[in-house]
Amino acid sequence: MTGRAALGVSLALAPASALACALPPSVILTLPTGYYMAGAAATVALTALIAASTHRLPAFRAHLLWDRPVLLPDTLASYLSFLGLLGLLFLGLTGARDPMHNLLPLVIWVGLWVVLPLATMLLGNLWRGLTPWAGPVRLTRLLLGWQGSIGLARLGYWPATAGLLAFTWFQLMSMTPEDPQVLATAIAAYWGLIFVLAVLEGEDWLHHGEFLTVYLTALSRIAPFWVQIDGTRARRYAGLPGAQVLHMPALTPSAVIFLTLALAALTFDGLMETFFWLALIGENPLEFTGRSAVQGVNTAGLLAVWALTAATILGALALGRAVSRSARPFWAEAGPAMLAFLAIAAGYHAAHYLLTLLTTGQYALAALNDPFFRGDALLGLEPFYVSFGFLTDRTLMQAIWTAQFVLILAAHLLALVLALHLSRRLGHSPALAHLPMTLLMIGYTTLGLWLLSSPRGA
Repeated sequence: MTGRAALGVSLALAPASALACALPPSVILTLPTGYYMAGAAATVALTALIAASTHRLPAFRAHLLWDRPVLLPDTLASYLSFLGLLGLLFLGLTGARDPMHNLLPLVIWVGLWVVLPLATMLLGNLWRGLTPWAGPVRLTRLLLGWQGSIGLARLGYWPATAGLLAFTWFQLMSMTPEDPQVLATAIAAYWGLIFVLAVLEGEDWLHHGEFLTVYLTALSRIAPFWVQIDGTRARRYAGLPGAQVLHMPALTPSAVIFLTLALAALTFDGLMETFFWLALIGENPLEFTGRSAVQGVNTAGLLAVWALTAATILGALALGRAVSRSARPFWAEAGPAMLAFLAIAAGYHAAHYLLTLLTTGQYALAALNDPFFRGDALLGLEPFYVSFGFLTDRTLMQAIWTAQFVLILAAHLLALVLALHLSRRLGHSPALAHLPMTLLMIGYTTLGLWLLSSPRGA
C-alpha cells in the first residue's frame, strides 16, 4: 500500500505525465488525463467558436408524448412519502448503528443524494411527488384555518441557500454524518423547522425556501423527459436536454447565489480529499489525523471556494456585459445567463457521485432487499456479497473514468449552447459577449476533470 501511495504522490507532483484516479485510496490507477483535459478544453473552445460563427444552434423543441389523467395526486404521494420518512427515522433511531447495515443512511446518502438526482436529470421533477412536506403542510393549514403568510417570500432563495450550506457542512465536515442516530436527529430537526415555516408562510414557499426542493427542481430542468401537470391532467414531454431551461424565467439574485453555492459545494467535495488539498493544509495523506483536526480549515476552505466560484462567474458575466457594451442592469443580464450553469451543476453531480452509486449503492440495494437484516428478500434477490473488486480492474476503472469524462464534457458543451441561446435572446453578439464565459467554461472543464483524476487520500 505504501508503494502505491508513494506512486500516487509522485503522479500528483507530475500531472503532465499522468494523473491518478483512486477509490479507495489504496488503489491507484494511472490515466493519461493530460491529453483528456487538453482535448476537452479544445473541444469546448472549438464548439463555442463554430456555434458563434455559423449561427446554427440546435432547436430545443418539446414534443408531447402523451396526455392522461393524473394517476396519483401529489398531495397523496406526499403523505405516503412522509409516512416512509417516519419509518426510516424509526429505523435510524432503533436499528443497527453500522451505517452500512441501517436503511436510513443508505437511503439518504445513496437514494436521496445520488439515485434521485440522477433519475431527476433523466425523467424530470420526481421530487414534486416525493416531498414529505407538501401534504402535511396543506392539511395543517386547512385544520388551523390559516391561509396567510408571515413575509418569508421577501427573503427569496436565501433560506434555501442557508439550508444547502448547512447540509454541505453536515455532509462534508461534521464528525459522524453517516451515524444513523445522528442523521435521524438532524433530519427530524430539519423537517420540523421547514414544516413550521411552510405552515406559517404557505406551501408555495417550499419552492424558494427548502434547499432540496430548489436543488432537485433545478436539476430536473436538464431532463430530456419531463411531466407538466395542469389540474387533473399530466402531460409527458420529450426534447433535447436543457429544453426547459430556455423557457425558464431569469434567476433572481438570491437564486444566482444559491446556484454558485451548489457548484462550489461539488467542487470542494471533490477537492478536499485530493493530495493537493491535504498538502496545502499540512495533512499527510498516509497519516490522516481525522475529521476533527481539519474541520475548521475545511469549513474555511468551503467558504473560500464558494466566494471564488461566485466571484469568477459573476466577474465573467460582468466582463461579457462590458465587452458587449450593454446598457441593461447587471442582474437583468446575469439572471438569464446563469441559467446555463444548471447544465454544469447536473453534469458535475452525475460525474462526481457515479462511483458512490457503484460502490455504496450495493449496500443500499442489499438493505432494501433485507431492511431488517434477518434473511428477507423483499426485492426477490438472492443473498449477495458487496464487492469493490472492480476498483482494482484497470479496464473497468478506465471505463468508469471515461463515463465521468463524457458527463462533464457533455455538460459543458450543453451549457455553452444554452448560454449562446440565452445570449442571443438578450440581443448580444455571441462572439464578443460570450468570450469571457467561453474561457470560464474551458477552465471549469479542466478543473472538473483534474478533480476526478487527482490521487486522493483521507
